[in-house]
Amino acid sequence: MSNQKLFNVAVVGATGAVGEQIIRLLEARNFPIKELKLLSSARSAGVKIAFKGQEVVVQEATPESFEGVDLALFSAGGDVTRALAPHAVEAGTICIDNTSAYRMDPDTPLVVPEVNVEKINEHKGIIANPNCSTIQMVAALKPLYDRYGISRIIVSTYQAVSGAGAKAINEMLRQSKEVLAGNEANPAILPVGSLPVKHQIAFNAIPQIDKFLDNGFTNEEMKMILETKKIMGDESIEVTATCVRIPVVYGHSESVYVELKNDFDIDEVKDLLANAPGIVLVDNPSEQLYPLATDAAGKLETFVGRVRRDLSNPKALNLWIVSDNLLKGAAWNAVQIAEYIAIEQQ
Repeated sequence: MSNQKLFNVAVVGATGAVGEQIIRLLEARNFPIKELKLLSSARSAGVKIAFKGQEVVVQEATPESFEGVDLALFSAGGDVTRALAPHAVEAGTICIDNTSAYRMDPDTPLVVPEVNVEKINEHKGIIANPNCSTIQMVAALKPLYDRYGISRIIVSTYQAVSGAGAKAINEMLRQSKEVLAGNEANPAILPVGSLPVKHQIAFNAIPQIDKFLDNGFTNEEMKMILETKKIMGDESIEVTATCVRIPVVYGHSESVYVELKNDFDIDEVKDLLANAPGIVLVDNPSEQLYPLATDAAGKLETFVGRVRRDLSNPKALNLWIVSDNLLKGAAWNAVQIAEYIAIEQQ
């Protein structure tokens, strides 16, 4: 990318977990940056972050921050995006947003590059990054959708605490020490929702991510349902989800049952997955090889294994899908979109 034009880039939410990963990826990928502007809340303004051997001072994000900025990668929460992204667009900035603020907006493309990269060109200033659990699932299912069609998806997730932020990680680690010492866990963070009730996450599984809606599903589950249809461009796909928080630091795991429209050969399915962009097939049960969150942590790819024909439905598959929720589930997907834009503007 060294022959490309240079871009003025802003990272909004630079001191957060995803923001930090975005900065690291921009450096590691040698993204063609002329000037990097790091933005955050007033509380974090003044912090210095290393980038390519220099220290960049974090500035407070304001509506005026985007003058002269070509690309802005947002990861500071939906309220921040809703407040600042319109000002950025007005200033001529292309925004890549990691929050749910614009995901279901009909005028905003919802993009996973391995699935629907062509949608980037339809943006009107904002491109939405899907939910982390949705990204890894649709990336793995795309080659199957293209070859056989998909009629139904049933997914159960096992999501890392890092998806709820640094405070959730610290709470899990603290609770683990307390419980092992024979003390009370004293939960204060999880589940993140509208009620004051909190549950122990150490040595536990909490079947709630985000708040419950009137239909009995959580907001996280509805994100997976609605976003999958939009990304695939197919409202006919039936999707249901159960999202669970487990005591793992990094890496979301998913058990996926998928009904295909046409019959399939299991070896062909594995070949399709093995050769799909961004997918790594780890599927050798005889040697107990399958994707693990500990192996996926720190990796950019999505890992798929436990591939098998369902016993109750010959046109259905069962899959196990694992990916780093802060990388492919957030920061890497956003940087991939930015790289596509940079290449297109050569």
